[in-house]
Amino acid sequence: MIHIVFQEADIAALEKSFELDETLRADIIQIKDDYAVGPLNNLITEEGIAERKQWWREVLAGGDFDGHIDSGEVDDTATVAALKEKLDNDPEEFLWIWAAQNKHDVSGYYWLMSQLKGYQGRVFILYLNNLPFLSEKGNLFYPDNLFEIPAKEFVKAKRLAREITPSEFEVDPDEWTKLCEENRGVRLLEGGKKLVQEDYDFYDAELKRLVTGDWQKASKVIHNHLSKAKHTTGDMYLLWRLKIMIAMEMFDVQGNVGKMKEFEVKLKTA
Repeated sequence: MIHIVFQEADIAALEKSFELDETLRADIIQIKDDYAVGPLNNLITEEGIAERKQWWREVLAGGDFDGHIDSGEVDDTATVAALKEKLDNDPEEFLWIWAAQNKHDVSGYYWLMSQLKGYQGRVFILYLNNLPFLSEKGNLFYPDNLFEIPAKEFVKAKRLAREITPSEFEVDPDEWTKLCEENRGVRLLEGGKKLVQEDYDFYDAELKRLVTGDWQKASKVIHNHLSKAKHTTGDMYLLWRLKIMIAMEMFDVQGNVGKMKEFEVKLKTA
């Protein structure tokens, strides 16, 4: 068994459950890219992969993760190639895909399914779709992310594992193809596994609303967005959008426009 997750924090959360249930102990592989944002066109080709990498270089340029895309740390294509090799070399091996009800996990799931044709019967899904769990304090809650679940709840959650159906092996890659062909910048989860797409500037209006007449560090504006907005995304994407609005001279700015703690913004003075 190989566990597949889509967020780094999920790894530590899942590993804690191994101490409670040895039958869960297995390698954990993370799909690292955030397929809920950015270009998707032709991702099955080297040109499409290169285009997406170049987009991420531009998003991260000058920021807290400048150069990260060329470190080799994020290479989902190589990760899946290694997974396929393991499956091919061991006919008894199988995958457990863990996904919570958020756009990041679901977008990653669709991308992954587009890569796994030919492995029907060996891929299982544990999708936490509107399912209640108990918090550490014993309160009932509906997790948006896998890492929110206490270790003992992972032991219960394993009963949710089910084989991905032949129909899903047909429909889900087709759904991914539709998203790629539409190729807009932002994907949102409507419910279940239904993703809808918006343009790259989708988060701009809320970011702009959070900029006031007083100087604020960019990090504060972004933190407020992450904590208050109905729809949000990764902080590096928000930083990129804020920089784009600054380049359009929508705000006054002081400091070095790079890392989010190094500059401040406020509404333009008359």
